[in-house]
Amino acid sequence: MGEYKKVGLFARIGSDLVQESLRAVNTFLRNRKIEVFLEDTAAVMLGHEGSAFTRGEIGGMVDLVIAVGGDGNMLGAARELAPHGVPLLGINRGRLGFLADVSPDEIELRLDEVLSGQHQIEEHYLLEGEITDGDNIQLSSALNEVIVHSAAVARMIEFNLFIDDVFVYNQFSDGLIISSPTGSTAYALSAGGPIMHPSLDAMALIPMFPHSLNSRPLVVPGGSELRIELGARYGGDAKVSFDSQMEFQMTPGESVRVRKMNEKLKLIHPPGHSFYSVCRSKLDWAIRKGD
Repeated sequence: MGEYKKVGLFARIGSDLVQESLRAVNTFLRNRKIEVFLEDTAAVMLGHEGSAFTRGEIGGMVDLVIAVGGDGNMLGAARELAPHGVPLLGINRGRLGFLADVSPDEIELRLDEVLSGQHQIEEHYLLEGEITDGDNIQLSSALNEVIVHSAAVARMIEFNLFIDDVFVYNQFSDGLIISSPTGSTAYALSAGGPIMHPSLDAMALIPMFPHSLNSRPLVVPGGSELRIELGARYGGDAKVSFDSQMEFQMTPGESVRVRKMNEKLKLIHPPGHSFYSVCRSKLDWAIRKGD
């Protein structure tokens, strides 16, 4: 049946539609004698709580993971799976579906193609953040973006930006978005950042409501190390957010370093996938007359 004999199932809880697709995927796999490993949430939704594993455990046990839900579910899965090198396929039960691109009505067709080896594997790098608080160092990762932003509503922060330990600028704004190419079609896009092809080795830095009108997005090489040092001009704390799912506090004088992770996410797409066709569909780009 191809190269995938052991498959993990991840899911996002709270939706009947997710549960419906999860059951369809589970049934399809088991009917084809694929060994299925359920993470905690998926096991609860299928009524198999006694046979659940953590996402981290599954990463070291399977050949493929299928995540049912939206792009938010995919972001969490990506952080868990990248260190294991396990490919990830997404069944879209969310809204946009840039990462989870298999529609619910195509589950059997697309899974049959993937399990028989008819698919594309696209590598996406993740961002790694290191927050220094005195002698303590906290690490986290993000597939889409790392955001340094004000901890208070409607308050600017001051920060200094360094790239490879070279001073770039001092800025007053609501914050700074550091986006990977994958994240360029997510939150960074709504803040005016550029769209980047997933294969690019680059990072985009997008100021959030900067005090100066000449502040513009900046694209830097993917091998750069960024350091954002929180200033004390406004006397407020800040937060560092990873894919809007993990959050840490910063106080004036502290800094966060952001760089590319060595491990990459292997994202599976069915045959015929095109980044540009996804952009046309999800971003409502114009199509040719007659198409």
